Amino acid sequence: MRTLPPRDVNETAPTNQIGWAEQGPAFIVGLGHSAIHWIAAFFYLLIPFIGPDLGLSYTDTGLLVSVFHISSWVANFGSGLLVDITGRRMLFQIVSLLIGGFALFAFGWTSHLLVFLGVVILLGVSNNLWHPPAIAYLSEHYPGHRGRALAIHALGANLGDTLAPIAAGVLLASFSWQQTSIVATVPVLLIGVLIGFTLLPKEGHAQPHSGKSKSIAHIVSGLKALLRNRAITGLAVASGCRNIAQNGLYLFLPLYLINELKTGAIWMGMVMMALQIGGLVSGPVAGIWSDRAGRRPVMLWGLAGSAVLLALITPFPSALVVASVVTVAGCFLFSVRPVVHSWMMDLSPPTYFGTTTSILFGTQAIMTVVAMPIGGLIADSYGLASVFYFLAAMVLIAYLLVLLLPIQTASKATRT
Repeated sequence: MRTLPPRDVNETAPTNQIGWAEQGPAFIVGLGHSAIHWIAAFFYLLIPFIGPDLGLSYTDTGLLVSVFHISSWVANFGSGLLVDITGRRMLFQIVSLLIGGFALFAFGWTSHLLVFLGVVILLGVSNNLWHPPAIAYLSEHYPGHRGRALAIHALGANLGDTLAPIAAGVLLASFSWQQTSIVATVPVLLIGVLIGFTLLPKEGHAQPHSGKSKSIAHIVSGLKALLRNRAITGLAVASGCRNIAQNGLYLFLPLYLINELKTGAIWMGMVMMALQIGGLVSGPVAGIWSDRAGRRPVMLWGLAGSAVLLALITPFPSALVVASVVTVAGCFLFSVRPVVHSWMMDLSPPTYFGTTTSILFGTQAIMTVVAMPIGGLIADSYGLASVFYFLAAMVLIAYLLVLLLPIQTASKATRT
């Protein structure tokens, strides 16, 4: 075994172009990613209506979201290891969609707290079971255009997060939250079928590394080496801080709109959709830009803008002003996501893409587990408006961490 030589993580990729047909698999995987985020978005959007039925305080709600992220964290590490051991990228993506679709459907059939918690656990499993195989697949399939491919993947996330709020708002205006959850299952299953028929049959043929299975001992040894890489761990923590802000918006912004501004379900859906609209444009632009200009400068611009705009959400308690600020905030916040993913893959040997993705999403999940109840306590003690300053502070910490990351790093992971 040998260690990888030092490499500049801001090194730009080749500028050769790829056609639309060659990008087809990236768009299909991105559509699957939209379904995963559709599922998670519905979970967050139903919470303001589930809470009164179950008698939950804001702190209880934060703990409920922590359960979601704990299960995400567990599934994330398990899937990353299995993806690298077996090389079955597509199979794990389809399993993720099936679990999420089943959980969303089951949401509509229970109001018992313990059963409800079990369904939330399945939702969390689905959410982070997706990312290691999907990001590993795209990173291997498009090595010279990684930022572009992962931007398409992030575009799918923004698409799901954009469509879910308005769909949820319209459905909740006419149906109960249980009925809304059942209807929301349909597009998830359809996308799962699409991936199964188009990409699953090609499993093991298109990817240069996916066919190489590795022993658990080999993967664990590589995992230890990855965790000793200061750039990887530092970037994961920075991304965790940004992820706290993202999930904090998903949780507390609907609560703020419904409980403080009294907007109603449809306007809540429109504002949450506005949060994602900026990301639909900025994510692909940032991903492609980072392929050429480097990951760090693009990420720093996105984090700086996010921190400022998050702090400006609540000083002016008007639904129209909040919607305007949130739209621009989403533009900055979601531009960072594909850049983080690309940067992490730049730091990783190809045979450890799944494991490295697990480090990233596992760190994000465990940090969010801790932060959401803290946000709930802040809301219970000082009001919902105060939570958004806490979220802005998290993004500022992320900015400082990225600023301090080494310019050149050596991937300490080993490969055969």
